[in-house]
Amino acid sequence: MTLLNSMKVLDFSKLLPGPYATMMLADLGAEILRVESPDLPDFIRELEPLDGEDSATHQHLNRSKKSISLNLKKRESVELVKQLVQDYDVVLEQFRPGVMARLGLDYETLKEANPKLIYCSLTGYGQTGPYRDRPGHDNNYLSVAGIAGYSARKNERPAPMGIQIADIAGGSLHSVIAILTAVIHRESTGEGQYIDLSMTDSSFSLNALFGPGYLACGIEPRSEGTELNGGTFYDYYETKDGRYFSVGSLEPPFRKKLCKGLDISHLIGLAESTEPEDKWLFKAAVKEAFLEKTYDEWFTIFNDVDACVEPVLTFSEAVEHPQVKARNMIVDVPKSDGTSQRQIASPIKSTAYKQKYKFVGGKRGENTLEILRQIGLNEGQIKELIDKDLIGLVKKHG
Repeated sequence: MTLLNSMKVLDFSKLLPGPYATMMLADLGAEILRVESPDLPDFIRELEPLDGEDSATHQHLNRSKKSISLNLKKRESVELVKQLVQDYDVVLEQFRPGVMARLGLDYETLKEANPKLIYCSLTGYGQTGPYRDRPGHDNNYLSVAGIAGYSARKNERPAPMGIQIADIAGGSLHSVIAILTAVIHRESTGEGQYIDLSMTDSSFSLNALFGPGYLACGIEPRSEGTELNGGTFYDYYETKDGRYFSVGSLEPPFRKKLCKGLDISHLIGLAESTEPEDKWLFKAAVKEAFLEKTYDEWFTIFNDVDACVEPVLTFSEAVEHPQVKARNMIVDVPKSDGTSQRQIASPIKSTAYKQKYKFVGGKRGENTLEILRQIGLNEGQIKELIDKDLIGLVKKHG
């Protein structure tokens, strides 16, 4: 059984934040229908490496989703959406503020067709404020949210993140929380609602450990100035052969085991001191100690020690890690040619339901005819839509 098998979502999003959110819902059983343009470029579909004609990233983010291709600049296509939305629970859109209204597909219009509709607008800066119309990407939102400002070494530029924090932790996850909260509200009241979700707002809220210190006490979080951004020995350390280990031994029992593993137990007093100079002396000692042995040597020493010390893995190493394997975090998802593709699994584990991965993300508009027939259009009406270039169909490649 899947959890959300009665939920139907019309997905007008692309790139990463919206598709990741609807992938989460699809993994939990929701029926997702992507509404795609017949001809606008799709960066995610083209992002290398490709597996066949589409990118592996597209096939991951859009697994288990169907696709209808409509030219939303045409009035007849907009009317088709209004017809579709009568049978859907949720709309998720990721256009800039005002675009859906200009198309005639805003919340106020669509709720006339479906008063119980939950409509989530996921944007960079939200529907209000001086930045509402400003373009942006993940690093811009982290910058405006004050996160990038103290995510750096002293006197160095902020580091580009390996993952998209504002897009996923800010946009995708908060969208899913907001949508599911709205579903619960609708179940008890019968009311739909409009959700204005800003990736910058959500990223700003992630300043949960050190933002309060500024707001309440006026203490500005600075680069290498907090307990968790390099201001203490909680950090990454290079080994003799150029690999790295993470050290998170904040609590006293873990610090003692760290010192024992590094053979610097005589410095435990420095580790427990609150004096800034002692903190830096201890960190320097940890750095020097790690440089004395290779990655493999440190791996052997700390493998069976509860010191909150772990090797920094490449992604390929993480895939093969016994913990990742034990948690079944890699799954085989069916492809249309009868083979399968390895993908990252949903991280949610439950005794009440089990995720089902139906198929990898498919071609643009590959379900257009199927969906049009489902809402009652006959072959003559469909041919008329094709003749007017209102819909896009899967293109055959020679």
